[in-house]
Amino acid sequence: MKNLEGQRVPDVTFRTRREHEWVNVTSAEIFDGKTIVLFSLPGAFTPTCSSSHVPRYNQLAPQFHANGVDDVICMSVNDAFVMNEWKRSQNADRVFFLPDGKGEFTEKMGMIVDKEYEGFGKRSWRYSMLVRDGVVEQMFIEPEEPGDPYGVSDADSMLAYLAPEYSKPYDVTVFSRQGCEFCFRAKGLLNDAGIEFEELLLNRDYTDQTLRAVSSQITYPQVFINGQHVGDSDRLAVWLEKKRMT
Repeated sequence: MKNLEGQRVPDVTFRTRREHEWVNVTSAEIFDGKTIVLFSLPGAFTPTCSSSHVPRYNQLAPQFHANGVDDVICMSVNDAFVMNEWKRSQNADRVFFLPDGKGEFTEKMGMIVDKEYEGFGKRSWRYSMLVRDGVVEQMFIEPEEPGDPYGVSDADSMLAYLAPEYSKPYDVTVFSRQGCEFCFRAKGLLNDAGIEFEELLLNRDYTDQTLRAVSSQITYPQVFINGQHVGDSDRLAVWLEKKRMT
């Protein structure tokens, strides 16, 4: 795999779609005069790409923007229809999905690989890069090992390079149920604190058995933050106050 740090990105024209129309987008339109974080991966709808790579970049997009990044771009050697549908299925509204349908950009980056044995054909090796005004400043290229290694092109590694002192967002999940006033309070506390969270609703996303299994509790809500079981809305209020005081 090539490392193109210090060089300009390839000059190509991407064939993509906006709404119902075909649109040509050039490298210059995407990169010139901007700071771009781009991550490229083997294929849309594939396991690691869908479960880890895209979701984390989408989650951390506000932190990238706060540190001067204009756009976070996901690229794959897939056509525009596939990339657009994948974006919708991932709910990745903070990331721009860029189809490199012919693999021209990927090949000129020196990142094209043959995945014929997986039935894919020519695809991109997994990597990420920080590009300033069309020039590659930093690349994180996965090691050339069998399979699909994933350990350095992730969003956390890129953010650590871009802003080493920047605090990462909390990972928060609220187990709630419909019509629960205490659940409503917990969500309001998190919103007021500017903390994003994922809400799981009883009998839609989980059952009471799941709640007992993970928390040994039978009341709602139950809040988890960064792997820690914080508890109900009262305990969440205490946790937030301690955080505010530190």
